[in-house]
Amino acid sequence: MKITIEIKRCNPETDKEPYYKKYDVEVEQNDRLLDALMKIKRFQDPSLSLRKSCAHGICGSDAMLINGKERLACKTLIKVVAENEGALVRVEPLRSLPVQRDLMVEQTRFFNTYRHVKPYLINNEEVKEKERIQSPEERKLFDDATKCILCAACYSACPVILEKNPNFLGPAAVVQASRFLDDSRDNGFEKRLPNLDYPDGIWPCENHFECTRVCPRSIKVTKIINITKRKISRFRMDRGEKINNGRTG
Repeated sequence: MKITIEIKRCNPETDKEPYYKKYDVEVEQNDRLLDALMKIKRFQDPSLSLRKSCAHGICGSDAMLINGKERLACKTLIKVVAENEGALVRVEPLRSLPVQRDLMVEQTRFFNTYRHVKPYLINNEEVKEKERIQSPEERKLFDDATKCILCAACYSACPVILEKNPNFLGPAAVVQASRFLDDSRDNGFEKRLPNLDYPDGIWPCENHFECTRVCPRSIKVTKIINITKRKISRFRMDRGEKINNGRTG
C-alpha cells in the first residue's frame, strides 16, 4: 500500500526554521518504519539525515517521534502507525535535545548526564578467589535497569525536562545509577550520592510516567526512580541529614 510520511526537516546551517516535507512511499503492513525511511533516503531524497545501526532494537540509535510518540523506528511496524492506504505518518526528531540535522539530535547533554552518575562498578575490595559471587536473587534486583539501551526516548518524553527544568538529570541517568546502586557487588553509593541528591538531580521527577510509557525495552523507569529516591531518603534519615532537593519546609 502507499502511505505518506511527513518528516520534520531542518539543516541549521542553511534553514532559518524547521519545515515539514511529505514523501509518498510504497510499503507492506509488516514493514518497519525504518525500512520506509531508508527507501526515502535511498530512492527519493539522499539529503535526509537520520541515525541507525543495528536495526534490531538494541542500539537505540533510531529513536524519534512517530505520530507524536517516542519510538524506535526499527521496532515500529507500519501497521501500528498507518492502518489504511493513504495514511499520514508524521516523523520528528526527539525533543529536548538540539537538532543537528533532520532526525538527528545532538546527544552531548544526554550522555553527559549518563557519565555524571558514574555508571560503572565501584569496588576497591580485594576479589576473593576469581570473582565476586552473586546470587540469582541479588542479580534480579537490578535486572530491569540493565535493559536500558540509552536511546533517549525517556529523556525526550519527560514533561519536567520539556516544560519545567531542562537541567533535570533525567530518567535514563537515574536508571543507570540504580543499576549499580542495587548491585550487591558495588560500594559506590556515597560516591554517587552528590550526583543524585541535589536540586537538579533525582528530585525534579514528578511521576508523570511518560518515561515508562515510551521505553522501548519496557523498563519500569518511574518505579526505579522512586525506589532510588527512597533509598537516598533512608540513607540521609539514618544519618540525621537532610536531603539536598533544594526545597524548604
